[in-house]
Amino acid sequence: MEREGSPQPPPREGSSPPGERPASDLGQALSQILHRLTGPESRRGSARNAALQDLSALLEATGCDRLFAGSDTPLGGAPGTLGAVTAALEKHAAPRKEEGGADGCSAVAEKAAAVGLLFTKLLRRVESAKESPGCLAWKRGLRHLAGPIYVFAITHSLQQPWTRPGAREVAREVLALLLRVTECGSVAGFLHGEHEGEKGRFAEILGLLQPDLNKESWKNNPATKHVFSWTLQQVTRPWLNQHLERILPPSLLISDDYQIENKVLGVHCLHHIVLNVPAADLLQYNRAQVLYHALFNHLYTPEHHLIQLILTHMEPEHRILLRRTYARNLPAFVKRLGILTVRHWKRLERVILGYLEVYDGPEEEARLKTLETLKLLMQYTWPRVSCRLVVLLKALLKLICDVARDSSLTPETVKGALLEEATDCLLLLDRCSQGQVKGLLAKIPQSCKDSKVVECVRKVQLVSEGAPYSGTKNFAVLS
Repeated sequence: MEREGSPQPPPREGSSPPGERPASDLGQALSQILHRLTGPESRRGSARNAALQDLSALLEATGCDRLFAGSDTPLGGAPGTLGAVTAALEKHAAPRKEEGGADGCSAVAEKAAAVGLLFTKLLRRVESAKESPGCLAWKRGLRHLAGPIYVFAITHSLQQPWTRPGAREVAREVLALLLRVTECGSVAGFLHGEHEGEKGRFAEILGLLQPDLNKESWKNNPATKHVFSWTLQQVTRPWLNQHLERILPPSLLISDDYQIENKVLGVHCLHHIVLNVPAADLLQYNRAQVLYHALFNHLYTPEHHLIQLILTHMEPEHRILLRRTYARNLPAFVKRLGILTVRHWKRLERVILGYLEVYDGPEEEARLKTLETLKLLMQYTWPRVSCRLVVLLKALLKLICDVARDSSLTPETVKGALLEEATDCLLLLDRCSQGQVKGLLAKIPQSCKDSKVVECVRKVQLVSEGAPYSGTKNFAVLS
């Protein structure tokens, strides 16, 4: 640099206009800012704040053509260093394990707001470069910036303990601006590619998250698991399977944790993978078996978050194969929780009623397992059953009528099993309601002409009057 007062030579062709830094000076200034953000002095708040102020001033003083010049060099030139600064800023604003408590979270939100304003300024420079016909390097320059800025935006836009309304608003503005400058209509398009054949940035984001997603480090930054989970949910078929090797290990790691919050988060990730990766890919290299064992272990966790998660997915599910899978495992959850199942009564009831209405093929596995679940529910929570008497009675009678009139290819043995299970449920319902079912069914034999329906009703009436019945084994519990 020229000393103060030295005569300035006339600008050479291609040199910086007056008032702008040459590319070499820009790179040096960015390197100094990077050092202050990542070096030993970064522990001092004053040094970090000074670095943020210097970067803000640098962005304002540097023209778009200079800011992104040299991005096609092997090391990326000034844009490569700017990308490293961007990554350092993302790390600077990220929450750390030791920053718990209200004061720590407020400090994180304060840093996030300051960094978010810088990212907004930087992306607006990119936007200006796009509109400038003389600046053609912005796209290559953006390649160094998009990943860290995305991670920052998701980290601080989600509703989490370390975020505050002001910081969330800034982060969401950063995300919207990022999508605009990358010409993406959605986060999903940003990740898997907006157009056919476009690569997308999902692999890059996974690469940025990977250092904080291994066994030793994944709890150091409490945001990483949430950014990973939220980002994973945005990528669906047919784009997800090519990333299976990178998304399965972190999902298994998170689900295998002792904390319920992490178990639930991990199961969400595994569920998304199962839904969006072809079965052939899951069957390769024994992955399906690994998934099965990981999920099976959760069946015996005596916590309510897991059954809540299962019921949340069961209720809206319309695919028959998944309905069967859910229904097959639901009795194990009810057995495990026992009387504590009463906490989930309302949602369980909705699931049971919904599943009893839908025919699920010749085997009727979903409805049979749902009836088994209903019997267990009434057995463990019998004091609550009488207040739901009418609703359950209507559902069971409707099921019996539907099965009795079924003219499909369902084998008679399956129909018989459904009728027997439904009759068992009616008997339990009668016992839980102190014989009210018998009275409510009294007029059916006179008005109904279907022999199978009448037979089920008569069984209930006879057993209610004291006749022996070998169908259900649950009466002893209620005696």
